[in-house]
Amino acid sequence: MARNLAQRGLGILSDLDEWAANLAPDAPTFSADRFHPWVWDAARSFWESNHHRKAVDVAANAINAHTQAKVERNDIFDADLMNQVFTEKPKPGQAYLQLPGDQTDPTIKSRNRALRPFAEGCFAGIRNPAAHEHGPDWDEQTALERLAALSLLARWIDECVVKHGT
Repeated sequence: MARNLAQRGLGILSDLDEWAANLAPDAPTFSADRFHPWVWDAARSFWESNHHRKAVDVAANAINAHTQAKVERNDIFDADLMNQVFTEKPKPGQAYLQLPGDQTDPTIKSRNRALRPFAEGCFAGIRNPAAHEHGPDWDEQTALERLAALSLLARWIDECVVKHGT
């Protein structure tokens, strides 16, 4: 009888992968290593050592550094940088970022208009808490969601072209 139960148990164990595949929810999944390289390359080592909040913080700092380099501005950073590079009314000679395309197209106009508040929100609502909160580390889900938002911001910044105010 014990042998029969052991064989039955081994049979169940051998089918667990198939059960997991067939019974898993039909929801999309993604890998963090497919986030924008500015985000994941910065965050990876902290993520792997289970320092989730710090991973988010360094990812935001990497976006800041890449944006500064793109517009050749090291005198401003974080939310102030985002507000200035995504301004709708740049000062003469001021470098700013804009999505490419026909600037009279309503979709391009609305996407460009959305850049500033989204970028500012990422720094005020994600980077600042990551840098300044104390206490228990963030759980994996919380940190992943924040990294995903930062990855989107990085992709948009990367996609933008540098313009200069007139």
